[in-house]
Amino acid sequence: DAGSYWYHPHVSSSEELGRGLVGPLIVEEREPTGFQHERTLSLKNWHVDEQGAWLPFSIPREAARNGTAGRLITINGQAGSVTELPAGQVVRVRLLNLDNTWTYRLNLKGNCEAKIYALDGNPVTPRPLEDEYWLGPGMRICLAIRIPQAGEEISLRDGFVRLGTLRSVASNDAPSDWPPALPANPIAEPDLENAEKLNFNFEWAAGVSVTPDPDKPSSMWQINGQAWDITDKTCADRPIATLKKGKSYIFELKNMAQYQHPIHLHGMSFKVIGSNRHDIKEPWFTDTYLLGKN
Repeated sequence: DAGSYWYHPHVSSSEELGRGLVGPLIVEEREPTGFQHERTLSLKNWHVDEQGAWLPFSIPREAARNGTAGRLITINGQAGSVTELPAGQVVRVRLLNLDNTWTYRLNLKGNCEAKIYALDGNPVTPRPLEDEYWLGPGMRICLAIRIPQAGEEISLRDGFVRLGTLRSVASNDAPSDWPPALPANPIAEPDLENAEKLNFNFEWAAGVSVTPDPDKPSSMWQINGQAWDITDKTCADRPIATLKKGKSYIFELKNMAQYQHPIHLHGMSFKVIGSNRHDIKEPWFTDTYLLGKN
């Protein structure tokens, strides 16, 4: 399927990601998209001190809440980066959160117009970028940005913090218009009328867990009252659900903690059809959803 993805290890993930063993993986569309210009911007949070020495990648007290944040944020490995974009063009900008901790409150400050064209590996009906978009760990967003006249700058921000600068430079190309929606990926529509409903409760267990086994990782989070360690091979013997190929399911996800969770299905896409916190006017396919307390 065409889309913006990323690669990372599944062994010692926190440390390996923290050291930079991560990167974008772009699958291009077979059909022309209408975009003549494109950029990929990878956002990364680094655990380093002022001298560049590594800081702890995970602190239990922080890991049991919003995660252990670093102190340096880069775009494509550069702090305070400047990306030059052609004036008058509608440019496709892929933004990837390659961190395992930080949620960015992305927004653009400047004379520009932006629309969302894809979310987390799947195209969506183009819609305006609102005041800000929350991009959780591992999440991706594909924007189309109309670049202003040469010499102007757009600030890419996390809340009020500038992450980098998009600078308009002179272009010999005629101004471009908004391309049509990206071609849909070949994903089967779920059979909602005959779907089986499954409930998954995401719980914060750090405050109630008994003293952990020193030889095992701490169990800070639970799904339906159970905690898993992906290095434990017995996990496969106690699944939280058993799914049948070809059958449709409705997952009702409840976040019982005050902390956000990016919910991801490895190697699969699902359709967001409803929420008790947001008005889902048009359901969309994705592989990740940032689930707040609900």
